[in-house]
Amino acid sequence: MASLRLSAAARSLARKPLLRSPIPQLSIRCSSTGNLPPSQKAEIEHEAAVTHPDPSSDSQSARLVSQHLPYMVTTYARPPPVFVRGQGSFLYDVENRRYIDFTAGIAVNSLGHNDPQLCNLLYQQSQQLIHVSNLYHNPWTGELSKLLVERTLQSGAFQTASKAFICNSGSEANEAAIKFARKVGKQVGGDKKIGIVSFENSFHGRTMGSLSATPNPKYQKPFSPMVPGFSYGKYNDVEGIDKLVTEETCGVIVEPIQGEGGVWVGSEEFLVRLRQRCTEVGAVLIYDEIQCGIGRTGNLWAHGSLPPTAHPDILTMAKALGNGFPIGATLVNDFVAEKIVVGDHGTTYGGNPLACRIGHYVFDRIARPDFLDEVAKKSELFRVGLEGVAKRNPHIVKEVRGKGLILGLQLDRDPTEIVRASRERGLLVITAGTNTLRFVPPLVIEDEVVGEGLDILEKAIVAVAGKQ
Repeated sequence: MASLRLSAAARSLARKPLLRSPIPQLSIRCSSTGNLPPSQKAEIEHEAAVTHPDPSSDSQSARLVSQHLPYMVTTYARPPPVFVRGQGSFLYDVENRRYIDFTAGIAVNSLGHNDPQLCNLLYQQSQQLIHVSNLYHNPWTGELSKLLVERTLQSGAFQTASKAFICNSGSEANEAAIKFARKVGKQVGGDKKIGIVSFENSFHGRTMGSLSATPNPKYQKPFSPMVPGFSYGKYNDVEGIDKLVTEETCGVIVEPIQGEGGVWVGSEEFLVRLRQRCTEVGAVLIYDEIQCGIGRTGNLWAHGSLPPTAHPDILTMAKALGNGFPIGATLVNDFVAEKIVVGDHGTTYGGNPLACRIGHYVFDRIARPDFLDEVAKKSELFRVGLEGVAKRNPHIVKEVRGKGLILGLQLDRDPTEIVRASRERGLLVITAGTNTLRFVPPLVIEDEVVGEGLDILEKAIVAVAGKQ
């Protein structure tokens, strides 16, 4: 649908330029540090070496955080910077310092920050209809569902996809998938066919069903017991599949590329055999592509390069679908859809017209072949750069792995200090699994920004290595 025009005032606000002046390198000169205490001397030398030192305790960022923390449940340990705006592949903090963003909100902001067409569209739809509930029809829930099915089929992935359920997040998408698998299992094999299989190092969410499919003691132990009926296997273990997936299994949930677990790529042999085994026992195969899907690999879907003999019955998505606006979806084939009836599942906010119109724009843009071709090119540039970093620093970097723009750098140590050293030089990176740096930048990141970011990364690695 054609975009409406913003009012002059709104257009002016949306296009207000951000400050783009270069960030000067902090330079602290001292005639002599010889008489200073060692801790003070080290701090002066540290701040002289970095461009973005973490805000001090008397900074504007610290004051803002101290006002808010007493009212927030402490479920996250956040670093000191407070981000207030973004533009493309960059974020800006309260102190107006620019950071290269290699995280994209954990693989969410695939179109970058403050995409002008998306901001325009969000404004337009908010003036028309934001929410009406699933008790009534609206144009955009159906339009998005249609687009998800048609573009998926056109891409060559999930060749039996037929219907979509729209929700609000990745965890919700996986909860729906797990419920659908249970319903199918009971109809196909009776009350005993309720087992759900997932794999070590996987991450499927924090709600009780999706958490039960996430076999990480750190996440599960505080909230045990888990939902009954879940069992776990070793990722990429082809030989173990037959014993793991049995006649009492109703569903298998797997990430074609494990993101949170350390950026591990599922082998074609493994995923093909999973599909075969699920068919043999009448179980539903669920691909969780919440992080690795929607263009991140250079294909529309991470399993898109696999033959149809590896395709799923259910495909879950979220993250990139809204480019930061909360939305998720569960795509199913007729084998699943025909067993789900009115009242089996629901959501109050899911499928609201604002989220769906945003999702429609994002998915339509990313699914275009020319867009995906560009992702593949950027991926090659990024991988070559990481391999160069690894080659020059073999004492720290052990392996580069991943696919497309979901890449991992395996280190010989805890990466926390490297994450901090990168941040204090103007680069945001995150971790995954054990001793792994994870890179999930915007899919529209510019070539020169990739190069600038990798230069910063290497400087951070060298700086940390020099201390140890």
